[in-house]
Amino acid sequence: MVAYFTEIYNGLVSLLVGMGITFKEFFKPTVTVAYPYETLTMCARYRGHIELVPDDEGNPRCVVCGLCEKACPSNCISLGGEKPEGGKKKVLTSYVLDFTRCSLCGSCVEACTFGAIDFSKEYNLASRRKEDFIFDLYKRLEERRP
Repeated sequence: MVAYFTEIYNGLVSLLVGMGITFKEFFKPTVTVAYPYETLTMCARYRGHIELVPDDEGNPRCVVCGLCEKACPSNCISLGGEKPEGGKKKVLTSYVLDFTRCSLCGSCVEACTFGAIDFSKEYNLASRRKEDFIFDLYKRLEERRP
């Protein structure tokens, strides 16, 4: 019988301690944001998916050397380039990133000796379709061109 009342007493003490913590936390300022309506500013070191870096004229710096494609451990990068008639070097025609396979390791950015790719600050990526995460980074760069 004593064990029964001891158990009830311990349960009430536990309940009061928990309610005291809840009461103290209730009056502290909130640390979350109402996501769809408010967004956080990302820190400078945030690493999103990769993106092509433009040169001064808005064209991609990429020379289609393929180092980023070879350095990627998850094989999520595919390049396409062609040598124009009368030209000396290849010109980028497509740069496709399959973000569903990317592990954000940064090997491709480190391998690029021309500084042609960098991490984006884009973090609001949400979809139910896999096709929305396969990015043609060359087309994205052309769309941003002034």
